Amino acid sequence: MKDTLSTSPAVGGSASGMTDPAIAVFECVNATRVGQAPTSSSRRRPGPSLFQWPIPSLLVRLPCAGRLQPEHLLKAFEDGYDAVCVLACAADNCHCLEGSKRGQLRINYVRGLLDEMGLGGNRLLFFNLPGSAREDMALGLPQAAAALPDQALAAQAQAIVAEAMSAIALLPPSPFRKNRPATEPVDLDTQANEVEESD
Repeated sequence: MKDTLSTSPAVGGSASGMTDPAIAVFECVNATRVGQAPTSSSRRRPGPSLFQWPIPSLLVRLPCAGRLQPEHLLKAFEDGYDAVCVLACAADNCHCLEGSKRGQLRINYVRGLLDEMGLGGNRLLFFNLPGSAREDMALGLPQAAAALPDQALAAQAQAIVAEAMSAIALLPPSPFRKNRPATEPVDLDTQANEVEESD
């Protein structure tokens, strides 16, 4: 898993009176890209995230949403994030077959825990994107099918950000905000290049 901290200008107060909210985002790298032809010579590196959050965010990129454990989600809340968002492949288009389904079951479990604690399960957001398993396999065939265009995936990402921001606007501030780490702006492209050079 790879963590990336980024900040953006703080947004104004919400309907709940919350100012300067922050979100932790767990993103499946296969959900947030278009199909790519498989290759045996090298492993694909994830490109930059399609998601541009208008609030401070912690980005954790996962090989599959099914790898996410309840303690990862609970730790993000303990660290003071007002909301946590999980981005997964469609249940029927997961590279790990059952990964998205397992991720959804864990989300439901953690939402129940958050409700029991009084923090509120509505702080934990879950969204499915089309995924890329079928597209990757199809592109490996001699007569490849057309993959979802980049623009369509980017439009879905924008719609998810808008929906998440609407949900966050209804939340009260996290009682654990004092635990939130200070964030520094990060150039994601520069960081990706540094990681590639170190491999």
